[in-house]
Amino acid sequence: MAHLLSGLVDIELLPSGARTLTQQLYDQLRQAVLAGALPPGHRLPSSRDLSRHLKVSRNVVSLVVEQLAMEGYLDVGQGRRPTVALLARSSLQVGKAGARRAPAGLRMSRWAEGFGRTDWPFENEGRPRPFAPGVADAREFPHELWARCLRRAARHVHAASMSTLNRPTLQAALLRHLSEYRGVRANARQVIVTPSAQASIDLIARVLLDAGDLAWVESPGYGGARAALEAAGARVAGIGLDRSGLSIAGRSDRPRLIFVTPSHQYPTGQLMPVKRRQEILAFTASIGAAIVEDDYDSEFHYDGRPVAALQGLDDTGSVFYVGTFSKSTFADIRTGYAIVPDGFVDVIEKAQRHSGQIVAPPVQDALAEFIDDGHFAAHIRKMARVYRARRDRLVQRLAAAMGEGVQISPPAGGMQLLVHLDDQQDDNDISMRLAAAGVTARPLSRHFTGRITGRGLFLGFAAWNEQEIDAGAEIIGRVLRAAGT
Repeated sequence: MAHLLSGLVDIELLPSGARTLTQQLYDQLRQAVLAGALPPGHRLPSSRDLSRHLKVSRNVVSLVVEQLAMEGYLDVGQGRRPTVALLARSSLQVGKAGARRAPAGLRMSRWAEGFGRTDWPFENEGRPRPFAPGVADAREFPHELWARCLRRAARHVHAASMSTLNRPTLQAALLRHLSEYRGVRANARQVIVTPSAQASIDLIARVLLDAGDLAWVESPGYGGARAALEAAGARVAGIGLDRSGLSIAGRSDRPRLIFVTPSHQYPTGQLMPVKRRQEILAFTASIGAAIVEDDYDSEFHYDGRPVAALQGLDDTGSVFYVGTFSKSTFADIRTGYAIVPDGFVDVIEKAQRHSGQIVAPPVQDALAEFIDDGHFAAHIRKMARVYRARRDRLVQRLAAAMGEGVQISPPAGGMQLLVHLDDQQDDNDISMRLAAAGVTARPLSRHFTGRITGRGLFLGFAAWNEQEIDAGAEIIGRVLRAAGT
């Protein structure tokens, strides 16, 4: 090839390569043009000469030349050899070292820049390990039953209408379950199926909030909610907690949206009593605000009867109820849901379609069958027993490993608990020490929005068996003793 292309390009074609000879020749000639190795105006050899020296058919060469000419890399004319076209200078940088870096004038949006200021999701945790919060034990899930539901749904999906984003079978099945177990009041069309609870919060925030609107979140609270609200342009204020949960007494500001976790406050595990729920409902009704209720793991309740959802008390249509299957089944199911006020169904569905927050129809149909056949409720009953035993074991092992002076808050339900530390202890530093020792323990201080009023370690117990709990608790005790706690 040296004498054919003036020593500018070395072309090597592999007859036994994974790509065809046509693809290989096309890629190498195109790259040579883009990199400037074949400069504008340079004439290529004739197709006859190229085919002879490359030891490929003339048809291969002709097809490549025609494709490159059609795309504008070569100029061809009747009776003359192909000539390299004159390309814009920016095109000639493709393929060079460092060429993939963004141009100096290209910047990210304020929305994207905001991700650099949020600590959600928590970084440097790697794969789930004891005691990552909010993780269900996938080892206990009836995967074969679920696989059967998926196979049947996949076989029959062609017979169902694809026009609906939210499958009526799942809407009806899920509503029956939530009405019975969580006291939710709605009709089936109000059920919106999304890829996650986070996706539901994001959709609701975008539909309800304009840039500059005020939104309240619990502090400490769920960082994912804060991230979604800030992404929608809201001014987010962290509202402190008292013994009844979100404390609204004496506040003069008027939010457009309030985000709460009343059944198991995230991360403290507090239960919001009915009186406080009624106060918040009356407050939002008086100012025309919305409530986003995240009921993320309330299927699991261990002490007494579970408290019904806040949504079931609402007579004003101001509560947007959010839940997820990832806590009650397994994380990789990637399906959540929202129950929205009737007047918002149409606009939420439009926002859902435009943002692509859609769950595959076979997954939705399989979930509907899984619920209707009783497998979902049976799995929750089983895991409630398992998780309660794991909660109690973690409390016992932590108390034994850490000794007196450390306060542990065992929740009445949910999948995680809080270990309180002295305000002088740096829970971020302790969290990093534990990570180095092989244990995940999220620092409570990073859950605050605004002023930090507490220190502690947020530990999940649901996904870990007895041996994992015992080993992890011993590591926590050892690290805390070394830190002087």
